[in-house]
Amino acid sequence: MFFNKITVASIALCALQTTDAESIFDIASNAEGFSTLALALNAAGLDGALSGDGTFTAFAPIDSAFADLPEELVNKLLDPIWKPQLQDVLLYHVLGSEVRSTDLSDGLAATTLNGEDITINTDPPRINGNSNILVDDGLVDIEADNGVVHGIGSVLTPVSVTSNIVAIAAGDDRFSTLVAAVTAAGLGDALSGDGPLTVFAPTNAAFDALPEGTVESLLLPENIETLTDILKYHVVAANAASSTLVSGDVGTLNGDTVKVDVSDGGVKVNNANVTIADIIASNGIIHAIDSVLIPPAEVVDEVIDDEPTESDNEKPYVLFKPKSAKAFAKTTKASKSSKSKAFKSSKSTERIFN
Repeated sequence: MFFNKITVASIALCALQTTDAESIFDIASNAEGFSTLALALNAAGLDGALSGDGTFTAFAPIDSAFADLPEELVNKLLDPIWKPQLQDVLLYHVLGSEVRSTDLSDGLAATTLNGEDITINTDPPRINGNSNILVDDGLVDIEADNGVVHGIGSVLTPVSVTSNIVAIAAGDDRFSTLVAAVTAAGLGDALSGDGPLTVFAPTNAAFDALPEGTVESLLLPENIETLTDILKYHVVAANAASSTLVSGDVGTLNGDTVKVDVSDGGVKVNNANVTIADIIASNGIIHAIDSVLIPPAEVVDEVIDDEPTESDNEKPYVLFKPKSAKAFAKTTKASKSSKSKAFKSSKSTERIFN
């Protein structure tokens, strides 16, 4: 039934096709019904990318699809502060290869340029279960000189619309130690707020590289103030995508600064490498790092658990108390060689558009 509808609908496409092929962005700008999409592409800075060379497939929401969104969400996404989130939403509608209606099959999963998958169903033709592909309106297989456009009846919502920083971290096993620390410090609500926030998020391997016993010590109730200070040292009050980072000192929520170094080799924060960039959340951005950032601190000459027993199978460990930067390097020198291997970025395709 799907393909019979396509055959009939192809007649209606004549009104949308021009003698000279247009780019995907040109079609959004010039074809009736896509003016809001064109506005959003301009605001996101993706107009040039979708005007250039490529073999894209764009599932293009019509104007009424944007009108169905909550007004508050639309206003937020069109605010320049939230440009990375707008880009993420729009990239969730684009595939990196040309997929025509005859290539679609029921249950087909396809990876979009924001790194997330969408699912195609054909009876009726739709995406992710509820966004209809507008076959009856003749809005399929609209040929562009850099791909193909299919009109859809609802805006697709990626994780960056539905999940905040804490929710995304909690759903990713690589950040389970960080989530436990955030919970212990009582920072879950703060990091789930409106934002914008940027979190340089240590992976589990980064916490494992700390001196033995440090994490356990910091999670003790009596050390929550120190833990909170360390965690706030990983948070910046900004919506900082990797493409906007420049070398220099950046203030964090604990009042100290981190040193950001941007080079051809990647991004470093103090001595930590950014291993996964631009995990977009509804209230900010996560950049995974391979080392825990320690704020200017002085080692307190105090050993927790003074008399460990063999049955405890534990070693003494130290407590870090924010003061100065004198002694910490001595305690961590031996651990620097045990940093985790870099993860591949799930957002690498997005850099095409930066």
